[in-house]
Amino acid sequence: MDVSQYLEIFIDESGEHLQTLSDCIMTLESEPDNKDTINEVFRAAHSLKGMAGTMGFKRMQHLTHDMENVFQEVRSDKIKVDSAMIDLLFECLDAIEGYLDNIKATSDEGTEDNELIIKELNDFIAKANGETVPDKAPAAETVAEAGGEAEETAAPVESKLVTFELSQHEQKDIAAAREAGNKIYGLTVYIQKECLLKAARAFLVFRAVEELGNIVVYRPSSQDIEDERFELDFSIYVATTEPLDKLIAAAKNVSEIENVVGEEIPNTEEKVVEQVPAETKPSTTAKEESKPAAAAAPSGSAPAKKASAGKPATNRTVRVDIEKLDALMNQVSELIIAKNSLVSISSSEGGSFASQGFHDQIEYLERITTNLHESVMKVRMVPIESVVNKFPRMIRDLSRTLGKKMELVMTGEDTELDRTVVDQIGDPLQHLLRNSADHGLEDAALRAERGKPETGTIFLNAYQEGNNVIIQVGDDGNGIDTEAVKAKAIERGIVTAEQAEAMSQKEIVNLLFMPSFSMAKKITDISGRGVGLDVVKSNIEQLGGDVEVKTTLGEGSTFTVRLPLTLAIIQALMVEIRDEKYAIALGSISNIEDIPVKDIKYVEAREVIHLRGMVIPLIRLDKILDIEPREQEPESLTVVIVKRGDSLAGLVVDNLMGQQEIVIKSLGKYINGNKLISGATILGDGEVALILDVNTLM
Repeated sequence: MDVSQYLEIFIDESGEHLQTLSDCIMTLESEPDNKDTINEVFRAAHSLKGMAGTMGFKRMQHLTHDMENVFQEVRSDKIKVDSAMIDLLFECLDAIEGYLDNIKATSDEGTEDNELIIKELNDFIAKANGETVPDKAPAAETVAEAGGEAEETAAPVESKLVTFELSQHEQKDIAAAREAGNKIYGLTVYIQKECLLKAARAFLVFRAVEELGNIVVYRPSSQDIEDERFELDFSIYVATTEPLDKLIAAAKNVSEIENVVGEEIPNTEEKVVEQVPAETKPSTTAKEESKPAAAAAPSGSAPAKKASAGKPATNRTVRVDIEKLDALMNQVSELIIAKNSLVSISSSEGGSFASQGFHDQIEYLERITTNLHESVMKVRMVPIESVVNKFPRMIRDLSRTLGKKMELVMTGEDTELDRTVVDQIGDPLQHLLRNSADHGLEDAALRAERGKPETGTIFLNAYQEGNNVIIQVGDDGNGIDTEAVKAKAIERGIVTAEQAEAMSQKEIVNLLFMPSFSMAKKITDISGRGVGLDVVKSNIEQLGGDVEVKTTLGEGSTFTVRLPLTLAIIQALMVEIRDEKYAIALGSISNIEDIPVKDIKYVEAREVIHLRGMVIPLIRLDKILDIEPREQEPESLTVVIVKRGDSLAGLVVDNLMGQQEIVIKSLGKYINGNKLISGATILGDGEVALILDVNTLM
């Protein structure tokens, strides 16, 4: 069977199961007796094991199987969850993640057997069963080979035909089969205890038997068998003209089948005796007839299924390759360009051509394209949860490595961002959290001296604000020592002592974002190595975002990351500078002012305007963009006030052309050195306008 076509699904779902395991094991550390969590871990490990087995990844399957065995002991109260066990389970998760990384890179799990971890897992089980560990140790290899417990001495299961009650519907099916000249045989199939894929084995048995006859009754129901909701045996009634021994031989021929027992079911009108406890016997009423077979009574090995449960609700999500979404987005972008072109024609032609009906159709097209764009954007939006889920585990590990008590508090994990942004935001956030853990939080003695709680708090809050998503990462630690930063900058020759004296606190803190500027006293794997906040800043700016810091010495720091919701289509204000057209993202604009030239003031030889109690610096775009100056200065200037975080600036433009929905087209490598320009857009008349990056300008 070629399973390569399922590789993408396997990688996705394994990632989800690993995340579930990580979350649940974290919960168990603080709530070791939480039965729901223990069951959830068992289910996730079981699913992961089954998937790895199906895909033929034996090493991953064996490791997960042994992990599942440990949880079986926890479920049956033979083992108590303690911190040593939690550490071991996290080792297992890291090893499984290693397999998964190999599979992503090469479609193969690699050759690492993780024998040490498997031995430790088996030692846990040995201790739980009162065995001495050295005796058990050699068996670890056997377990790894067999993929199951090495229990050769276990007493064989007594094999007998399981009997059960039939619904009226099933009795009718059996009667019809007899009338057609068939005999009815009952078979109970026992699967080996080590079998990892019971449902798959059952399916192969069904297929083998159905070559000889027709299965008329399943116990438990075929749906329950498919969902692995049964122990190690299941029963079927087969209508056939073939002899019984041939049926049994066909079923036994399937691998991992322990035994098959069968006998002919006599033709009597009496009910077949039910072997399960009396309270699970369903009363057969007229209503029973209309129920699906799946709701009928279960076998002796399975709990009764409530008839009212009906069919499970189907999953309402679809996995879509991001490239397909990109292609769809591209088509929507082209549609918007075409729409802008029509709008442009309708406004320039005038006269009879631009009739009322034509204008109505243009408006309708505008509505449709805007709605289509929003719909596609929503499809591309994913919660940042997929990125931040791994951070609690990371903080737990850092707490141990650094010997500091700390906890991570997260809010807003369901805040959504464009998939392309989410995929790339993980590393910068991870770096900021590590920074808080390593540099931010003080040691226990200093915290006690300052009257702070022994456990330091690191927080990550996300929320949407207009067209941006804000992610705040911070701590209640030491804060940034601006004097130390200033001294380091002088020592490194970045600024002179005189310049440093004139710098504001904000300017000093911003020095931390300079390349290779690290305040680490010793280089560690946690943070430092000269890969500092400059990498965080450049990564975030590549996504069209920005980062700023607020800090109070002795109280803590907060890094605020601002990201655009989308990188594809934005609402923009179109402006003219001489005869060149430029776009400014609407999300960056605070307001627009007409400023008389005589009101311009100078602070440190730089132009500023005084507006409603605020001093706002002016940015002359014609100078920055190297455009020919005007022959004579007008009496008043059109100023677009833009904001970045808490800062404001005024961009001087010649004309305002109005608001427009624009498609951002990347300029590729042509002018990638110029960060002032974040891309270009094609206007309705086919002209290209450049998009100004307000963050870089400021």
